[in-house]
Amino acid sequence: MGKFAERSDADAPYWKKILDASLPVDLSYIPIGLACGILLNASGFNVWTTLMVSVMVFSGGAQFLIASLLATNAPMLSVLLMMFFLELRYALLGSSLSKYLHHQSLGFTMIFAASMNDENYALNYLKFSTDKKFTPKEALHVEHTTLAFWTVSNLIGSLIGSAINIDLTIVHFALTALFLYMIVMQLKNRLIIVICILAGFLAAFFMVLTKSTLGLVISTLVASFIGFMVEATIRKHHPKSGWLKTMKNPAGTPDEDVDNE
Repeated sequence: MGKFAERSDADAPYWKKILDASLPVDLSYIPIGLACGILLNASGFNVWTTLMVSVMVFSGGAQFLIASLLATNAPMLSVLLMMFFLELRYALLGSSLSKYLHHQSLGFTMIFAASMNDENYALNYLKFSTDKKFTPKEALHVEHTTLAFWTVSNLIGSLIGSAINIDLTIVHFALTALFLYMIVMQLKNRLIIVICILAGFLAAFFMVLTKSTLGLVISTLVASFIGFMVEATIRKHHPKSGWLKTMKNPAGTPDEDVDNE
């Protein structure tokens, strides 16, 4: 049975191999992409600007952030800075894939980097780690397949948003709920909880101080720096401290893999 499955995979068309590899992410992008397109439209994006931001940014978190900031009339400097720090993580993600992209041209690497996001990174890293026959070209096509599903979903969402009237109050509520969910999914130990609370207070303080959303950028940097310093100190002097002890994740099981990393 196993040999038959291997033979079937080998005989499958190239496009089907790529689609099979990317399908879990492709399907998950449909509802999220529709919601993102609707919220972008409510924040002032038309179909063409939605297409541009979907292709050029290709990050759900970043695009939701753009919609949130623009809906509150945030200055462009704040939007760009928040985008920069939010997307800075891709420098680390990309570096872990670089060992699989040796001997590729600079142009290929640039296109690969521009098409990468969290989800297709996870797919490609898993494929590179478990399948020695998986090639950089296939990885790039996995990225482009996920990009196509995300972009089309965004465009359909934008068309839906242009056909119905959406109160911006609902947009603010939806975006706030989204980011609260993202925070909750990151709560792995008591230290993170404390830093999240600290970041909230710092955000309120600096927004009042600066009288603009630039305070969010400052509070993000300060809270991140404090969290980094505190965690490094605890790991150095009290490595078995309960502050770093992994809690149960929302599914109810210890998140041991993340903690071990």
